Amino acid sequence: MADDSPPGAPDPAAHPQPVNPQSGPPSLGGPGSEPGAHVLPDTVAPDPVPPYPVATDAAAPIPGRRIGWRRWLPIAAVITLIALAAVGMLIFLGYSLGITGLAIGLTAAILPVPLLASAFAWLDRYEPEPVKYLVFCFAWGAAVATAVALLVNTGAAYLFSELGLPDALVAVLIAPFIEESMKVLGPLLLFWRRRAEWSGITDGIVYCGLSALGFAMVENVLYLGGHGYAAGVDQYGPATGLQNVFLIFIVRILFTGFAHPLFTSMAGIGLGIAARSADRTVRWLAPVAGLLAAMILHGLFNLLPTLTAATGEMLIMLYGYLGFMVPFFFAVVGFAVALRSWEGRLAERTLHHYVQAGWFAPPEVASLASLGRRHSARQWAKRVAGPAGHRAMRSFQFASTRLALLRDGMQRGLEQHPRELERARAEEHELLAAITGYRSVFAGRDPQTPPAWWDGQSYRITFPDGVVRSVAPPPEPVMPVPMRLAPPPIYPAYGGYPGQQPGYPPPFPPAPGSPPPFPQAPGSPPPLRGSYPDPWQPPQR
Repeated sequence: MADDSPPGAPDPAAHPQPVNPQSGPPSLGGPGSEPGAHVLPDTVAPDPVPPYPVATDAAAPIPGRRIGWRRWLPIAAVITLIALAAVGMLIFLGYSLGITGLAIGLTAAILPVPLLASAFAWLDRYEPEPVKYLVFCFAWGAAVATAVALLVNTGAAYLFSELGLPDALVAVLIAPFIEESMKVLGPLLLFWRRRAEWSGITDGIVYCGLSALGFAMVENVLYLGGHGYAAGVDQYGPATGLQNVFLIFIVRILFTGFAHPLFTSMAGIGLGIAARSADRTVRWLAPVAGLLAAMILHGLFNLLPTLTAATGEMLIMLYGYLGFMVPFFFAVVGFAVALRSWEGRLAERTLHHYVQAGWFAPPEVASLASLGRRHSARQWAKRVAGPAGHRAMRSFQFASTRLALLRDGMQRGLEQHPRELERARAEEHELLAAITGYRSVFAGRDPQTPPAWWDGQSYRITFPDGVVRSVAPPPEPVMPVPMRLAPPPIYPAYGGYPGQQPGYPPPFPPAPGSPPPFPQAPGSPPPLRGSYPDPWQPPQR
């Protein structure tokens, strides 16, 4: 759900090296001072964490993730399956429609795809998913799902004809089951193998919607090129074929082009609910309920033209379309837009824990609450720090959104296995380090802003008379201008969670009954700024 994908970590040469906070307050931003960041004293951490993820950490294998051929073999198998299905569908379409029919049908079917794909991209602007996964879902729907559905539907039609049943029953009884199952199977594989890429219902709608969009595109090629152009040419010539293409384009794409994404989005909602639920029952039942809803909607939609053809009453199709399908479509669109806005404010609901700990300033969190504020923050960063500041702010927003999702997942109890908890703690550490590095590019560069920093409780502002005064934050900070922060709480270089960098605060509260995460050794100095506030408890006012 950030509105731009991260362009990568900033160049280490472009950032100042950490300094010792005991030597003075460089984060005030006075003349000659460097942009501050979260730093550690040399006496506590001889090897301070840099304000950006270093290459060695990024290259380290994640615990529990397969490496080598065991990881790439399933990926190669899926790519081969999609490629074979795509080649098979292309050969079948070329043979059954002819080269001209295939070209005309494919051209007409591709026309609405960029518009619909852009709608899904707009829906996912807060934290856009990796392009490779979006392409995978689209390709799965266009190649594998259509190939399997075509084989099953053709076989079912032949079987029904042998049994003396009307072929129209295939569209009502068989097609919804096999088509929705195959369209969802691709996103379901992604849900199984790349669970971290599912951050909520919006992601489910996007992944399943793109799979359905690919399926609808190939299906439209069959209708436009086969039932449209090829059938018209066989009867009356090319002019009639083009006329048929135009009429089918209006009916199937302009009027009912939303049908397949609408149906499959029900399964996406179920998968999205399962992705953000810690209840094992919900994780199993939500995807099943979503898939059943998709099948039922698909069957009802196919039933309308079947009843219309059987009875000769066009009002059945008209009333069903205008009275149910169109209102339901707008209801789902409204739900998706409202959900997008609600998920966009996740940072405000989650990152306040880090505000109290001194990792974020209130204006920074406020600037993440909407796309308008994010745009204003990027424009401000570009004005004060140039193109590098714009890129750093964009990456800052993306990393902050990922951090909010991570914290929200921990509060929901999504990570329960010790290996998952360790992975979440390591990811939090990396995100905080990256956020600090991105901030150092643009923080303190605005000459119109007085030197100031956030200490976790109040603003410390240097007034024109040279006196530093504490100013309480407003109840609802809305100015999207991030400022530099005071150094974070410092802890002794011993103890801590496994794999945690010394000097960083505990990322998550310990489990009930577990020993304190930072044992105090005999004779060791106390922390420099008191204890790290428990992020699970409300701030003490």
